[in-house]
Amino acid sequence: MWYPRLVGAIYRRLGSRDEAEDVAQDAFIRLLDQRPKDPSAWLFTVAGRLAIDSQRATSRRERLTPASSDTAAPPDEALLQNEVIESVRRVLRALPDRDRALLLLHHDGVRYREIARQLGLAESSIGSLLTRAHRRFLSDYQRQLCTTATEPSAHFSTGSLGSR
Repeated sequence: MWYPRLVGAIYRRLGSRDEAEDVAQDAFIRLLDQRPKDPSAWLFTVAGRLAIDSQRATSRRERLTPASSDTAAPPDEALLQNEVIESVRRVLRALPDRDRALLLLHHDGVRYREIARQLGLAESSIGSLLTRAHRRFLSDYQRQLCTTATEPSAHFSTGSLGSR
């Protein structure tokens, strides 16, 4: 009874039937966990908030994803971009699990309350934990850049330079 109306309301907000159904299903799952006094109002409120979170995540992904163009990036630019992506992944993998999870959830546009729920933390501590995780990430990333800049490139063999 509520599902078609809920999907329709979310679809009007998001413009995607698949995304609207995902949000509606998530809202119903939460409804089963919470069992509020006024299920209809609670369901539409939570679904609306989830739709906003979804819009934010989509917006953030679009902003961070380079726009495709008819002309391909020069090979050296593409190589540099791939190296940066791999460096970020390497630093993320080296972070403690909680820091990595905090950063990835926040980057995906998840609200503090939901981050706290997913990680089993106090909502009031998320801001300071995120700040520390960002600082740790930036420090490790800078250290990696400095280390990479001072090491000889693995792409060139110094032994073959003067052998002609």
